[in-house]
Amino acid sequence: MGSPQPAMLRRLGTFDAVVIGLGSMIGAGVFAAFTPAATAAGSGLLIGLVIAAIVAFCNATSSAQLAAQYPASGGTYVYGRERLGAWPGFLAGWGFVIGKTASSAAMALTFAAYAAPAGWERPTAVAAVVLLAAVNYRGITRTAALTRIIVVAVLAALAVVVAAAWVPGAADPERIVPEGPGGLLGHGWYGILQSAGLLFFAFAGYARIATMGEEVRNPRRTIPRAIVLALGIAVAVYAVIAVTVLSVLGPEGVAASGTPLADAVVAGSWSWAGPLVRVGAALASLGALLALIAGLGRTTLAMAREADLPRWLAAVHPKFRVPHRAELVLAGVICTIVLFADLRNAIGFSSFGVLIYYLVANIAAWTQTRADRRYPWFLQLLGAAACVALVATLPLPAVVAGLVMFAAGALYRTVRMRLASG
Repeated sequence: MGSPQPAMLRRLGTFDAVVIGLGSMIGAGVFAAFTPAATAAGSGLLIGLVIAAIVAFCNATSSAQLAAQYPASGGTYVYGRERLGAWPGFLAGWGFVIGKTASSAAMALTFAAYAAPAGWERPTAVAAVVLLAAVNYRGITRTAALTRIIVVAVLAALAVVVAAAWVPGAADPERIVPEGPGGLLGHGWYGILQSAGLLFFAFAGYARIATMGEEVRNPRRTIPRAIVLALGIAVAVYAVIAVTVLSVLGPEGVAASGTPLADAVVAGSWSWAGPLVRVGAALASLGALLALIAGLGRTTLAMAREADLPRWLAAVHPKFRVPHRAELVLAGVICTIVLFADLRNAIGFSSFGVLIYYLVANIAAWTQTRADRRYPWFLQLLGAAACVALVATLPLPAVVAGLVMFAAGALYRTVRMRLASG
């Protein structure tokens, strides 16, 4: 038998945990998610945003309730194994790792699209992954410190968007919901639900708080509080930005724009602020990428401990107390994807994996006993039903890619189990 691995250290308080959650939620999603949502639902994306927020609240309360009982690295992978069995836990963890690895590559490419000169996007994206992996390698407090800086900068950029739209009078509330067939329900409920599934991608960052259960002080109190606080702040920010960009560009303008926030600023008299918004978008991508790498490392660590991934990935650095092998391997995989693929439109694929992840979380929370229950049971049932409904309304290519991803994971685990038993 090998020597026991060093333990992770509980260094994060409520504020740091909230900031890490915000760094995930108020990340590149706020700059990228409104375009596909407007394409699907027009002004109805506002209803989709409300639905996505409700689903996210149900899922967040389930995650908070489970994290209080199981304050360990791995999030829903651990909860699924403990409450439902090895297979549900594996599927949750597999969906998270594969889906979020693709999201990490997408965030790196999104950063490079804003920050790099033409022709240098992929090398710049790789450099960003390497830099942030190095920050994570040095310990969770370094991750939290850099995330604080990024979140403040991104919120400042979003404040510029709102001020540029409303102060000079570029915004027109009548554009938010146009008259006639293109109104709030003009794209039908299917389009609205599809926009909710796409916007849910933006709210999924609170999972990062739960995956770091071994690094939070007083986790039974800190994790539930941090998850709910971070989600509440993110919902408020997204609502303000959604109303703002619709009031300037209208639903058709948002759907036609690859950079709706920057275009909303340029449309007003503050066109000089456009570069500031682009810098904010680049930093938001870095913040999301930083949190993704941290969450992926912890989930990979948990899966490796149970041999659902190679066991040597379960190593914890003796000095920095981070899952260093997992983070280095993931950084290498992300860099490889960045060099050979273009995943800036991976929102639907990521949403599929995350919705399955939270379906498992809601079912696991529903099985908890009265002593460990913090929220009404109907929230877990509503969350589970909503996850299934939103998966069914995602774009067909995303659903097909997601099903292939889970089939590959099931095949991998089946083969591994047979080899281990043989």
